[in-house]
Amino acid sequence: MLPFNNGFASPLWHNGPIPGGLYNFPGHNGPASQPKKDYGVQRASQPITTGTSVVGLKFDGGVVIAADNLVSYGSMARFQDVQRVFNINNKTVVGAGGDFADFQCIKRYIDQKIIDDMCYADEYEMKPKSLYNWLTRILYTKRSKFEPLWVDIVVGGVEDGVPFLGHVDLRGRSYQDDVIATGFGKHLALPLLRERTETGKPIGRDEAIALVKKCMEVLFYRDCRASPNFTISVCTKEKAEILGPFKVSQNWELAKSVEGY
Repeated sequence: MLPFNNGFASPLWHNGPIPGGLYNFPGHNGPASQPKKDYGVQRASQPITTGTSVVGLKFDGGVVIAADNLVSYGSMARFQDVQRVFNINNKTVVGAGGDFADFQCIKRYIDQKIIDDMCYADEYEMKPKSLYNWLTRILYTKRSKFEPLWVDIVVGGVEDGVPFLGHVDLRGRSYQDDVIATGFGKHLALPLLRERTETGKPIGRDEAIALVKKCMEVLFYRDCRASPNFTISVCTKEKAEILGPFKVSQNWELAKSVEGY
């Protein structure tokens, strides 16, 4: 039987934890007890389910963005049929790399903005530069709060008849260019695209799609997190459309000349 003091039961553990309290380890400087905050909320300190490279290219009259359909759980090719390029409206398209759950969070707000634009029925809709600037502010704000969204986003579209292509990363850093790639695509795809764009000759729609398909083939061979299945989004002043999914035509004959194959 527990001893009683002044008619009250003595504490089960003298100077011990109070049920529901949070405590520091012994010897750690700080308050003995802290109230719980954000119950049920967890924030990842690193990406969990991730997509790899996104490739974007301007052509004469529009832009094309491509990404494979794989979302990996660590090093495991877990989700193999996930589209990572999207048409926001007839003027704007995006491609997403990095943590796919974080991008889904962002896209939920974008979808709501599109619905609001439709409800207003005032013939105004989100343009690519507007989305690009909004993403820059959102991602920089989250980074400044030490709650970054682990994403790499490529924004493309046609605004006032002029093609637009921009990139925003998890820290809110952004830039615009004629060719853009994320992940391993920065090292493997950009040289192929710049070799063609630096000639100064106009690039047509069909040639741009063929170039991007070649980049996706190279990425599949060289990036162990890439998938042979990929999707392409094409935006011109007339419309935005999703093409695919396509599949890389694999050829491993070269492997026969590798010792130990």
